[in-house]
Amino acid sequence: MKNSIKMFIIGVVVGVVVTLLVLMVIVPSKMFVVKESKLSFHETVEAVEKSASDLNWGMPHKYDLQATLKGKGFEVKPVQVISLCKPNHANQVLSLDSERHISAILPCRIAVYEKGGKTYISYLNAGFLSNIMSKKVKPVMGQVGAELEVVIRQIVK
Repeated sequence: MKNSIKMFIIGVVVGVVVTLLVLMVIVPSKMFVVKESKLSFHETVEAVEKSASDLNWGMPHKYDLQATLKGKGFEVKPVQVISLCKPNHANQVLSLDSERHISAILPCRIAVYEKGGKTYISYLNAGFLSNIMSKKVKPVMGQVGAELEVVIRQIVK
């Protein structure tokens, strides 16, 4: 009996440790998609905008974070964040009162930045996040993730 209790406690402790390691190591590495662009910084920004438009995604705003921070007295390398929206996807989420909290991650954003002399594209991994969303939101987020991959497919290495 004592051995059974001891094994049970060890099993629980090991399970908790493994779960914490997964949450601390694997999940953060899956939260964002980061890919190197085969184009220059400005060409990448233009290509993302054109590709998104070709796939009927709107672009409600573009943030030039380098310019914004320069205006505040800081110097950073070029980085632009492009907000993208596909109204039919947004409507599927925002029309449900129970799911309106998802608006915190809407519209989708794609960042284009330079690092080490190369240009990169990054965005929230909507496909991965769909796995932890409700049954109502999961298919929409999965579709968003797939479409964002199509937006950047021709731009990345």
